[in-house]
Amino acid sequence: MKPMKSKRFIAIAALALATAGAAVAQQGISALKGHNSRAPVDISADRGEAQDRADRVVFAGNVVVKQEELTLRTERLTVAYTDSNGIDINRIDASGAVVVTSPSETARGDFAVYDLDQGMITMVGNVRLERNGSFLNGGRLTIDLDTGRAVMDGGMRGVSQGGGGRVTGRFTVPQRSTGKTKTQ
Repeated sequence: MKPMKSKRFIAIAALALATAGAAVAQQGISALKGHNSRAPVDISADRGEAQDRADRVVFAGNVVVKQEELTLRTERLTVAYTDSNGIDINRIDASGAVVVTSPSETARGDFAVYDLDQGMITMVGNVRLERNGSFLNGGRLTIDLDTGRAVMDGGMRGVSQGGGGRVTGRFTVPQRSTGKTKTQ
């Protein structure tokens, strides 16, 4: 390809990807947009161990965390807190088949950190984000609960993340009526 045609092709491809991304985004804002990370947190597990001197609690076995419309499931969970006028949770670390769900999305990964003070969830290791039949795979996902913005990247190069350091995905395309009739 000549340089001018190559630049034009890249511009058209970028416009097509942006349009497809806008169509996916318009399917619905994340149910977690505006999520209240200061709402009460309910936790259940097979076992729990309070480590008061370290200001943390460790849960293990079939751990389920619920906070409003957010649900997190994992095998092991560490809750870090401050102890001023009661327990104030500021960070949750999850490991082992982590699944975060909302009414419209499901995110899966090997590990997750939920920073309640910042309203951010970061997932790493074989991450998959699914919504309405569309999905993205990558090495790391960051979800900003204030804006509902989710950013996926390929993770660290050279580390096996199931995607070889790249983001992959598939997006559903709604069937549209074109108003034209097919001729046989």
